[in-house]
Amino acid sequence: MAIVVAIPLGAVINQPVRTANGQVSGAPSADAAVVAFKGIPYAAPPVGDLRWRAPMPPISWKGVRKAQEFGDSCIQNIVEERKPWTSEFMAHNKIGEDCLYLNVWRPAKAASDKLPVYFWIHGGGYVEGSSAVPIYNGENLARRGVVVVTINYRLGVLGFLAHPELTKEADHSGNYGLLDQVAALKWVQRNIAAFGGDPGNVTISGQSAGASSVHSLVASPLTSGLFHRAIAESGAGYVAQKRLQNLTQAERNGANFAAAKGAKDLKELRALSPEKLMAKISDGPSSAFRLIIDGYFLTADPNEIYAQGKQNDVPELTGMNLDERSSTPDYGIIPMADYRKTVAERYGDLAAFFKLYPNGTRAESGASQKAAFRDAGLVSMFMWAELRAKTAKSKAFTYYWTHAEPGPDRDRYGAFHTSEVPYVFNTLNESKRPWTEEDRKIADTLGAFWINFMKSGDPNGGRLPQWAPFRSNSAVTMELGNHMGTRPVADPLKLDFWRQYLVRSNSVVP
Repeated sequence: MAIVVAIPLGAVINQPVRTANGQVSGAPSADAAVVAFKGIPYAAPPVGDLRWRAPMPPISWKGVRKAQEFGDSCIQNIVEERKPWTSEFMAHNKIGEDCLYLNVWRPAKAASDKLPVYFWIHGGGYVEGSSAVPIYNGENLARRGVVVVTINYRLGVLGFLAHPELTKEADHSGNYGLLDQVAALKWVQRNIAAFGGDPGNVTISGQSAGASSVHSLVASPLTSGLFHRAIAESGAGYVAQKRLQNLTQAERNGANFAAAKGAKDLKELRALSPEKLMAKISDGPSSAFRLIIDGYFLTADPNEIYAQGKQNDVPELTGMNLDERSSTPDYGIIPMADYRKTVAERYGDLAAFFKLYPNGTRAESGASQKAAFRDAGLVSMFMWAELRAKTAKSKAFTYYWTHAEPGPDRDRYGAFHTSEVPYVFNTLNESKRPWTEEDRKIADTLGAFWINFMKSGDPNGGRLPQWAPFRSNSAVTMELGNHMGTRPVADPLKLDFWRQYLVRSNSVVP
């Protein structure tokens, strides 16, 4: 990152901005009313002896730092596209281990404005993604009167490795990517007022792995007072504790991983290049690097923490998409015989299942497969909200996104996982899809709901369709898409079927 000692002629107003570690200069966005500050370090580079440690404070600088380009994305495998996620959904910039940077978009007004802050956590299964993904451009949201912050955080083996030596070193290990998110939130508390943001009104938000991060941040004892509202897109469900590792399991996986890499101890493991760490293991055990109940960042499964009423009690907005599973090759096309076998293994009572989801013809079977996935997800989300309502005093709002993005694969993928995000950010222009005026209207409406929630903890306001908060005695959710309004979670028989199944299996999807 370049360091300069003076702001060039023609710089935008209110420049430079002084942070706790030094001054930064941004640049006007396409709309000159918004200034973008990119690549601001929020922690020290996690390299060398700082690899697999909690993030350390950023290194201060003298003069004025040009914050006009994204920092490196964290170590991952970069791909151009992975259908249904076309290029605008993917990271394309340089990757590096020195990657703990964030970006700020703010309306170019006075620092005293105290605008709501939108803190975005990208998805990508905790193994890929970046704040530089084109659809996360914060300009259009900022134009509506909020300060937008997007962040990178460590991924994969560099973000979630646990190991007995690491635990001995710091009394905990793993979850480094989540500790990065906490560090970025602390940076916001220290610095966002200088950008015109209100540190007393911060909304954390994310999609997929970012939504999982949001729920974990809400449940963590390390985040009290760091945020005031939460949005989780494709991330709320009646999730089982068995889906998370405990520290003992994670340490065992990490030790096996180190042995497969030929590293005798932590020192040798830290000496390996990122490329060697990322290389596939063909002749030894590997490890799934994911969230860990580590006794530090997470003391229990988030749902258990909600049940105990120990979460950070803030208003929450969460939802899912109609075709969350459409990226899987067998979505709606499992052969009828195979589907019957799957149903027998998962649900036991074939008669009860096929009474609700008929399997008489190939077309009927495909439609039933999709309907079962969708209903299970909706009921799971409803049950999560029920669980939350038992201890939370703040409101929750749930939604169901049903609009399919235009394009040649529309019929195949439908309202796919992540497809709502460009509408929330109003970044349709980052894609070559054949957008219509209807798409733009939907983006305006979706953005208005999100902005209202950032401001007040309630998406309602103005002439928007009414969005009722969650109530345990009313099995409904808000449909967002071509239709904007209340819809049932599921018909009573299907609601009862999935409720019984999910309680029995403590699972989230069929």
